[in-house]
Amino acid sequence: MGTKKKDYGTDIIKYLLSAAVACFLLYFTFKGVKWDDFITGLQSCRWGYIIISMAAGIAAFWFRGRRWREILLPIDGSIGSRTTFNAVNIGYIANFVFPRIGEFVRCGFITKNSVPEKVEEDGMVRKKASYDKVLGTVVLERSWDMVTMVIFLAALLVFKWQEFGTFFVEKMWHPFESRLNFSAWWIVVGAFLVFAGGIYLIYALRDRSVFARKVADICKGLLQGVFSCLEMKRKWKFFLYTAVIWLMYWVMSAATMKAMPGLDGLGAVDALFLMIAGSFGWLIPVPGGFGAFHFIVSLALSTIYGIPFEMGIIFATLSHESQAITMAVCGGISYLDETFRKQG
Repeated sequence: MGTKKKDYGTDIIKYLLSAAVACFLLYFTFKGVKWDDFITGLQSCRWGYIIISMAAGIAAFWFRGRRWREILLPIDGSIGSRTTFNAVNIGYIANFVFPRIGEFVRCGFITKNSVPEKVEEDGMVRKKASYDKVLGTVVLERSWDMVTMVIFLAALLVFKWQEFGTFFVEKMWHPFESRLNFSAWWIVVGAFLVFAGGIYLIYALRDRSVFARKVADICKGLLQGVFSCLEMKRKWKFFLYTAVIWLMYWVMSAATMKAMPGLDGLGAVDALFLMIAGSFGWLIPVPGGFGAFHFIVSLALSTIYGIPFEMGIIFATLSHESQAITMAVCGGISYLDETFRKQG
């Protein structure tokens, strides 16, 4: 039997399209910038606060690794905090190569380091933390992050609608909906129906189709990973780590604000708003959030606070690039750590 070749052409096209979107957003964001003012603004920054922001980012990575380990322990108790921390960091640098691929890379990393559970009839070694189960834990982890972000967003919209509500509706939702000839909610409903229909077909055909049975097995593994939280012995740690992770994100936003003389008058709620706005920039599928983050954060500062767009770009650049450097350094150190640990 021949070996199935990987379609590198498709991957290259996807990467080029994603990179093109990032370049377009960067160009659109920076095209009107007065570079002399931009450089002067950077020179006036208080770099000590940027160091604090970067340190908070490292702490967030560490607690994310700790939280992930709590979910993985019911699946494979041999997984250590050092392994999950390194997996998180390596996943982050993978996202700079291709958006969202880091989630799959770190799953493969954990599976590779998991202890064997049994040997299949075909000689394949099945790990305790099999790939599908680990992917389920990532789905669970990211779902809770999304829930946390929605809670913060809802609180902002309820208590600060006049300041922040109009920004999300007029600058983000309406521009998206205006490009369609129908309500964007129909997309949400349609996606749900397609998803539900696909699940039903897989369930109905699982005994008659090899493909459906394999997909059903993968879904079963995903669900086992998702519901592994119910088997956690110390559930309180999961929620504590989640709170600390988002506290670190807030510290990163607040510290970067304090680094700029023109923004140091903003308060804790403003830092929370910029943290949420920036999170949307990281969600857009471009390598490392480049361009999307800068545009959304700069637009938020100019719309809500009337801050000059150039100053908003300086804030976005400091915030994004300081964390990009942190991710790159931590990812590189984690990769070297794992390489030397395996050789030792």
